[in-house]
Amino acid sequence: MGRQWLHAKKEVTANRRAKINSKLVREIMVAAKMGVPDPAMNPRLALAVEAARKQSVTNDSITRAIKKGSGTGDEQINYELVTYEGMGPCNVPVIVECLTENRNRTAPDIRMLFKDAQFGSKVTFMFDYVGIVEATHPQAGQDLESAAIEAGAQDVEKLESAKEEESGGRFFTERTDMVPVADALKKAGWSVATAELGYRAKDPVQLDGDQRAKVETFLERLDENDDVHRVYAGLK
Repeated sequence: MGRQWLHAKKEVTANRRAKINSKLVREIMVAAKMGVPDPAMNPRLALAVEAARKQSVTNDSITRAIKKGSGTGDEQINYELVTYEGMGPCNVPVIVECLTENRNRTAPDIRMLFKDAQFGSKVTFMFDYVGIVEATHPQAGQDLESAAIEAGAQDVEKLESAKEEESGGRFFTERTDMVPVADALKKAGWSVATAELGYRAKDPVQLDGDQRAKVETFLERLDENDDVHRVYAGLK
């Protein structure tokens, strides 16, 4: 499980929507910084822009983010990707990716959020670093395994956030195959929501009842931090 735990929460408040949009804009800035500021020539930037538009981020906000990230705008902000790891409640391994312009602020904040857990415990070896493509198809009942094979993905699982009238899959790829798989899915009629490199637990933990609720509350608290970009948990 990566961020699948997040999809269990049905309600998205206006405040949470604002946080999501802020993180999408930040991803655009980082993508523009790491490559050319043209989505047509920068696959990561193209996917970041597409994801932002699906969340109704305005074109003006997208344009400003590209300019900031590429250093062509009036205001320049240099974000860096910082990764933290630790053992969450109930021995659930957790990896936290942050996009920050000030790691001296971010590190203590993340450490504080781990106050009832084990910040700094080495857990990266418990995950595979892979390409993760989340996509939906307007027709329900699609064979996910066949779609994965045809697109060149290594594995696939059902996407929890998909609507009843559509098919949804989370496709796992080799890191170098992520963009080609996303493109192949699009050509096959799938709508790609996200395509990014991330962590997939090798042996996720199965929890129920109060234990699961405790872990999910911990993960939500992490995700709500402004600097946190992605939270990956070894939770089924």
